[in-house]
Amino acid sequence: MIGAAVLAPQTLAVGWLLFAPVVAWAVLRSPWVELLADRRRQHLLFGTVFALFMLWLVRRDFDTGVSYHFIGMTAVTLLLDWPLAIVGGVAAQSGLVLLGRQDLAAIGVNGLLLMVLPVLITEGVALRVERAQPRNPFVYIFCSGFLAAALSALACLLLGLGLLWFDGLFAMPEWLEDFIGYLWLIIFPEAFINGMVVSALVVFCPEWLETFNRTRYLSAPWKDDDSLR
Repeated sequence: MIGAAVLAPQTLAVGWLLFAPVVAWAVLRSPWVELLADRRRQHLLFGTVFALFMLWLVRRDFDTGVSYHFIGMTAVTLLLDWPLAIVGGVAAQSGLVLLGRQDLAAIGVNGLLLMVLPVLITEGVALRVERAQPRNPFVYIFCSGFLAAALSALACLLLGLGLLWFDGLFAMPEWLEDFIGYLWLIIFPEAFINGMVVSALVVFCPEWLETFNRTRYLSAPWKDDDSLR
């Protein structure tokens, strides 16, 4: 999460101009009629917003104007699908603003980095997995959960660092050439947390996952009959 003090006013304005239409599109695409009629989905949405809010509160703030916390949007996207995932992320982010833990001016930039980017990556990986139509649920867990979360964390870190470098208001560390070694310390925990959440949902509550094809993954055999002969 990046503070407004280390971002140029032009960058903050562009962030809002790009983030606002995405939020509006997500609100329009959200299944509000189904949500109002299904109390289970309401509980999932409210519970997800609370979980994201608490996850984003557990963070490390640095004096340089940036903060580090886990993202968690991969599991949220697989659970709610992308429109409600963005709506839930905005709600959780608004709570941080009300508590003074995030700058209102930087919501656009942080929303693009912490919500839109992970949602796009997760949706892209999930669609690619769905095109392949695997029957083993471990393919869904590893690719849509672990891999998508790892790629989301990597993209968020690199694009955020590039944005800070481009604006020139952030004092870049002298050990920047060693940054690749530290990436693993951030990527792996993000992948592990999201992957474990997705794994638990697949095992115990697969009907909660909007992107999980229960008919194919849980009903079809994992191996062809010919391979058993």
